Amino acid sequence: MVLDGQRSRVDFALKPVAEKMINVNPNMVSWAGLVLALLCGVVFYFSARDDMDYLLIVGAVMVIVSGYFDALDGRIAKLAGKAGRKGDYLDHVFDRYADVFMIGGVAFSAWCNPYLGMLALIGVLLTSYMGTQAQAIGAPRLYAGLLGRADRVVLSTLFPIIQFVMGAVGYGSFEILGYDINWLEVMMLWFAVVGNLTAIQRGIITWRALGKEEEKGH
Repeated sequence: MVLDGQRSRVDFALKPVAEKMINVNPNMVSWAGLVLALLCGVVFYFSARDDMDYLLIVGAVMVIVSGYFDALDGRIAKLAGKAGRKGDYLDHVFDRYADVFMIGGVAFSAWCNPYLGMLALIGVLLTSYMGTQAQAIGAPRLYAGLLGRADRVVLSTLFPIIQFVMGAVGYGSFEILGYDINWLEVMMLWFAVVGNLTAIQRGIITWRALGKEEEKGH
């Protein structure tokens, strides 16, 4: 599941709004997305409490809106001619914090085994790190792999809804190999396993690209 390469397909939902907000500082939109991501993490955390699972739906909506703001700020910056390295840097920093806030809200809640939650956060952060590190050493910025940010936004929207619906009909958790697991833990397991695989994949791609550059230099 690789959706980062399909971002241009949602431009129809960004451009009209960006044109109306062309006089708004893109950084303010970035801040709004970050604050919303923080609140989303809080909502996910408290959704595990008794009779508060409805907050999963609220959190899912907040993930989508936060992700929209994350894409909107860059679109506004380009239309207004304000795109630059400072904005790009701020965007990457805020993205990582947003990931930690939203995924951490699930990871440290009663929904998730804490060890699985930590592995999921490691997978997500390493995926992003390997992409930006490639750029830092002069290789092309990497979006390749099985788990990009757009994928995480989609999964973080769908699985809370699935958890809420399946919980309502009595199938909020199930047993695998003697372990009881719920739908949010399935999502976190995906982040943990596929996130780390994506980090390794990006590392291999960058290593090979650097090797080719060295061969050309000789």
